[in-house]
Amino acid sequence: MSGEFLITKRILLTREGQPALRRILVFTHTGRKEAIAAAIETCGLLHAAGVRPVMRKKDHEAIQTASTGLRLQIDILGQDCTIEQVDLGVVLGGDGSVLRAAELVRDASLPLVGVNLGHVGFLAEAERSELADTVHALVIGAYTVEERMAIEVQVWRDNVCLAETWALNEAAVEKANRERMIEVVIEVDGRPISTFGCDGVVMATPTGSTAYAFSAGGPVVWPEVAALIMVPISAHALFAKPLVVSPDSIMAVEILTRSEAGAVLWCDGRRTIDLPPGARIEVTRSDKPVLLARLNTTPFSERLVNKFELPIQGWRGPADEDERRPATTALPVIGPGFQSVEPHHKDEPGIPLVARDEMK
Repeated sequence: MSGEFLITKRILLTREGQPALRRILVFTHTGRKEAIAAAIETCGLLHAAGVRPVMRKKDHEAIQTASTGLRLQIDILGQDCTIEQVDLGVVLGGDGSVLRAAELVRDASLPLVGVNLGHVGFLAEAERSELADTVHALVIGAYTVEERMAIEVQVWRDNVCLAETWALNEAAVEKANRERMIEVVIEVDGRPISTFGCDGVVMATPTGSTAYAFSAGGPVVWPEVAALIMVPISAHALFAKPLVVSPDSIMAVEILTRSEAGAVLWCDGRRTIDLPPGARIEVTRSDKPVLLARLNTTPFSERLVNKFELPIQGWRGPADEDERRPATTALPVIGPGFQSVEPHHKDEPGIPLVARDEMK
């Protein structure tokens, strides 16, 4: 279940104590020279450790074109092996690259580990400078696997399902035209919450809370929290606050028909469909999570500080248990036998405070 963690150790050894032959799928952004260089280095490190690197055909062709002297044996996914025969996926790039890889491996329940080559890289587990150590940890199986909640998304109109898909980060309903806002009704568990004009509405997972939803003013939700998030974008309303609801709730956005403004649905910034007036978008928790490999146990709060470079000067931290001292004063709890003081009215400063005995 999402919000809970599936912790495993994958250590595959031969009788001689050496790593058994494994296959690790390498994803890379072939449009960037830095990503291609990282992929070549990763494949070399895996090959030297006795692990067979696997790549998609188009990625392999890009690598061969960029490095004519590369003589490593690399399996081609779909030709030399199936995705079910792969143990792990390594993604070289930013969060967008991780989302692209998740599309391919989700049905196979293949864990992914991201090596950040982008900017923030919240979904990445390691940085480019840590590539060699990362590959070594993966080879010896020194990682755990964490479940991340995904969402199922359906688009309805006139009781007909126009489309269905899923998302790891968010499903975002956005206005199609810059000059015209859309009018929507937001809903939770079959009950309307509010109606307003806006630029859109983001429905996100805890993983996606630090992505589009965060940029729209939504809360940061720790990944292990089981919840769904709804965040209006530039809403023209007094009550258009971000909502955090039960993971078992059904969130919905209806596009009103009283204006002709069109909308667009984006899922993880990858899959899209045009939304006509009258369309209804429903989001529920998916039964199939995305698996992310973790190399360390760094708390999410520390990752948050590092990724956003948050100022933490002045923090002293909690004292050690053996250095803690008992409270110097115990504050009384007001109850029977205690007296409370009624404050005087702010416009009558000359009236003294009067004690009232609550036992009377």
